[in-house]
Amino acid sequence: MAVYDPVVPYLAQADRYDRMRYRRCGSSGLKLPAISLGLWQNFGGDRAYETSRAILRRAFDRGVTHIDLANNYGPPYGSAEETFGKVLRDDLRPYRDELVISTKAGYDMWPGPYGEWGSRKYLLASLDQSLSRMGLDYVDIFYSHRFDPETPLAETMGALDTAVRQGKALYVGISSYSPERTREAAAILRELGTPLLIHQPSYSLLNRWIEPELLDAVGELGMGCIGFSPLAQGMLTDKYLDGVPEGSRASRNASLSPDLLTEDTLAKINALNDVAARRGQSLAQMSLAWTLRDARMTSTLIGASSVAQLDDSLGALDTLAFDDDELAEIDRYATDAPINLWARSSAE
Repeated sequence: MAVYDPVVPYLAQADRYDRMRYRRCGSSGLKLPAISLGLWQNFGGDRAYETSRAILRRAFDRGVTHIDLANNYGPPYGSAEETFGKVLRDDLRPYRDELVISTKAGYDMWPGPYGEWGSRKYLLASLDQSLSRMGLDYVDIFYSHRFDPETPLAETMGALDTAVRQGKALYVGISSYSPERTREAAAILRELGTPLLIHQPSYSLLNRWIEPELLDAVGELGMGCIGFSPLAQGMLTDKYLDGVPEGSRASRNASLSPDLLTEDTLAKINALNDVAARRGQSLAQMSLAWTLRDARMTSTLIGASSVAQLDDSLGALDTLAFDDDELAEIDRYATDAPINLWARSSAE
């Protein structure tokens, strides 16, 4: 493993594509790494820049070509894009054409009636701001981050189409849309001549809402699918096997309430950990591999607070296959816990 030195000019590892697996995004020409890096947590202005920089450099050295952001990732809002923009200037600019960079707009970003949801005004203004923060002329994928029940879907999808026609995005996607709204959005964009590339839903062993209908929809529509929060906000790691440790998300009530770590849920997690151990994997590695078992899943999004955590997650790629007995045992414990923070959006 290359030693990270912030002073030495960055030169990407020559073998960076040898171990990563890439999957075609639906019926498009675009391929994504099986594991992509999301900057929802740990890359904001409250984190040490050199730590974020080391993670991003290591990710690219391991073939992680897809970096996923949103306008309000931080904290504070916008700072994850600023951090990424600085790493791009410092290290990754020569490799821009080897990267797939995505961002989103839909949640609250600035005060007033035009600072969230799905209006044309908000989406296009937000994209301009995101490009400025990252120092980019365009992003590869621009998402509607959530369905807006009060804005006509044609307006929201029309804004995505405009972003492509302006040259500010190459592809467009949606996140946390219901199967019905996904089909409607795809039909509108097809009529406009801008295919809907990808859906980004939450998906994990403890949050399986996409399986009854959404996976069928994306498969039929020729879309890709990239799951976020595959470790259930950290629950599907060894962190909570013995309770709630100090400094964890649950202890800080940061996107994971300690109330969710019930005796029943902890029993599920420990049982799944036993299955992972028999497979020679950490619980996190098995959880990531499981989200990729369906061919309709293009990629799964991980976060990372350190290079070591990143490397552990990427170790999931070493054992992706499951036999029928393993899947049957996993199904006994992989049942929904009340952790889907995005359920309202995907139900509207």
